[in-house]
This record gives sequence, C-alpha cells and structure tokens, in this order.
Amino acid sequence: MASVSTEAPAAPALLSPGRPGYRRLSLALFVAGIATFALLYSTQALLPAVSDGLRVSPGGASWTVAAATGALAVAVVPLSALSERFGRRSMMTASLVVAVAVGLAVPFAPNLAVLIALRAVQGAALAGLPASAMAFLAEEVDGRALVSAIGLFVAGNSIGGMSGRIFTGWMSQAWGWRAALLAVGVAALACAVVFRVLVPRARNFAPRPLRLGAFGRTLGGHLSNPLLLRLYAIGALFMVVFGGVYTVIGYRLVAAPFSLPQGVVGSVFVVYLVGTFTSASSGRMAARLGRRGTLYAALATTSAGLLVTLVDSIAAVIAGLVLITAGFFAGHSVASSSVSHTAKSGRAQASALYQAAYYLGSSAGGAIGAAAFHSTGWAATVVMGLAAMVGVAALTLYGTYAAKRAATAAPAPL
Repeated sequence: MASVSTEAPAAPALLSPGRPGYRRLSLALFVAGIATFALLYSTQALLPAVSDGLRVSPGGASWTVAAATGALAVAVVPLSALSERFGRRSMMTASLVVAVAVGLAVPFAPNLAVLIALRAVQGAALAGLPASAMAFLAEEVDGRALVSAIGLFVAGNSIGGMSGRIFTGWMSQAWGWRAALLAVGVAALACAVVFRVLVPRARNFAPRPLRLGAFGRTLGGHLSNPLLLRLYAIGALFMVVFGGVYTVIGYRLVAAPFSLPQGVVGSVFVVYLVGTFTSASSGRMAARLGRRGTLYAALATTSAGLLVTLVDSIAAVIAGLVLITAGFFAGHSVASSSVSHTAKSGRAQASALYQAAYYLGSSAGGAIGAAAFHSTGWAATVVMGLAAMVGVAALTLYGTYAAKRAATAAPAPL
C-alpha cells in the first residue's frame, strides 16, 4: 500500500537576478514608481506659474504639493491594511487607476481650493502603492537582492520626478500650466497600463482577514521597535530636506540674480538622473560600506550639497542639487530597505509607517522651507536642511553605539 505524504508543498522560490520573473517584476514596479512621483509632484515645478495663473501667494500655491503628500501620509497605513486582505497587486492597480483619473481632472480645477482638494484626493489614492510595493518586493524577492530591487523602484520615483518636472516646465512655458498637468495625467495613464501588463501574480502572498485588534497590535509592535523608529525618523528627515529644497528652488531660480524662464527651471530637474543612478546602485554601496556607513555617506553628501547652493551661481546651484539628490536617494533607499529587512511580520504595516513618516517629512519640508524662503531667503531653507541632517547624524550615531553595545553584551560562544 502506497504511503500518503503529509508534507506541505514547498513554497515558491523567491525571485533573484537571473531567475524568471525578476526582471518583469522589477520593470513593472519601476514604471509604477515613475507614475507615482510624476503625479505626486506634478505641480511642484509649476508653483510660480500656478501662483501667477490663480493669483495666489507662493505659500498658498505650495499647498498643492503639501496637500498631496500629507494626504498620502495619512492614508498609507489604512490602505496597507487593505492590501493584507485584497493583495498587493490589486491595491497597487486600484491606486494607480484612481490617481490617474483624478490627475486627468486636476488641470480643470477652477480655483486654488478645488485644486488643493483634488490634489489631496490624488495623494490619498497614491498611498496604496508605495507600502504595497515594498511589501510585495519583500515577499517575492530574495533578501540578498532586496536592496537592489527596492532601489530600482526608488529609481523609478526619481525618473518620474525628473521627467514630470522637466516636461511640465517646458509645457507650461509654451501652453500654460494646465496643459502641462494634463500631459502628466496622460503619461501616467500609459504607465498604469504598462504596469498592469507586466506585473506578475503574487506567489507568496496569503490573504488575511481584516482584524482591527490584530492590526493595532501590529502597528504597536512596530512603533515600539527602537530600530524601526530610528529608520522612520531618518526617512522623514531626509525628506524634509528634499521636499523643502525642491519646493522652493523654482522660486529662487525665477527671481534675481538668476531670472530663468519656466522651461529652463524645469530642465534643472534633470539632476534627478543622479538619484536614479544612486538608488539603483544602493545595494552595491550597502555591500561595501554597510547600511550605517551608507547613511553616513548620504548625510555628508546632502549636507555638502546644501552648503554649495548658497553660492549665487547657477553652476554652484546645480552642483549642490546634484549632491543633495544623490545623498537623499542613497539614504532613502537604505532606510526603506532596512525597514523591510527588519520587520519579520506585518511588513506592509512597517513599510506603511515608513511611508507615512517619509511623506509627512515632505509636507513639513515643503511648508517650512517655503515659509523660511519667503521670509528670510534661501539661506534659511539651507539652515532648515542642515538641521534635519544633524538629526540624521545623531540617529545614525546612536544606532552605531546601540549595535556595539548589543554586541559587547552578547555572551561569548562556548
């Protein structure tokens, strides 16, 4: 009589470079990253034009960015819970569909209040994508390739941010800011279609019922983890710098002594290509320097870039933006991948909390940076950024100290 095996079927192998499906998954999330940042920051390079077109103050116009990132920060945790029930792939698809639909309506907003409201809805819709993408990669990709895979997703963010800003700058100069926003919506629609065609089905996802008590305990566990808290704070502080600098830089460059036209200001965002390279190579950097070593390098690079931008020379400003962008994307890639690596359960919620902190940092940086610039000048925005980098340095130094203390306290092997 043949024996009946009681062994559970083997789990599908995790994806890694060279395995079937890895490139397809990476490309799908790369395209999704492009759409996410293109939509989320679609008005950022256009703020001077929005101010003129709607006859509103720079501070009022800056809320078209802050409302989107703030709404994303608020919505990302609840939507991550829904992704545990309905799946990462379904959540990412729904997020893109809604965000694109709103993006096609944004150019027709009759006034600032409606524009800000639509941007808030768009940001909330996009919230389902970042945390789900991080959790999807953590579940489907081999841990040794995780930093590189997440780096490629972040690289898509940088491509979307760069192309959206450059394209909208020239479109705005030729046909106005409303036409520029419409073009972003159409491009994001194309990205959403490509994403849906490429993204593979999840092989390691198991749906879980929505239990608010268990969800709250998961969040509480993450928020009581000192390492995760440090990573959330590091991501937020890096984004304070990035959000502040790129919200304000357009106003600085259209004013004296630069007095650049809108199209040229948008072209300055080509420096995002540096972020694309830095994000994609962050895995190799972490392998050489370690995660904390890469954070030290990132904060030093960002700080140097802030100081360089103080020089009233377009070459110096661009060089400073290159350094800020490189440092930011290196720090963000390492911090976000470390969250996925640290959380052994509830990865979607861990990633969602990181995204919430990250985009709250963006909103705070944009609002504070704009207020500082319009009250005191660019130097005040730089001081804000340097203060954030001091915070990153303190957190990273403490992490190094805590790791050494833990290693010393560990019992010696027999």
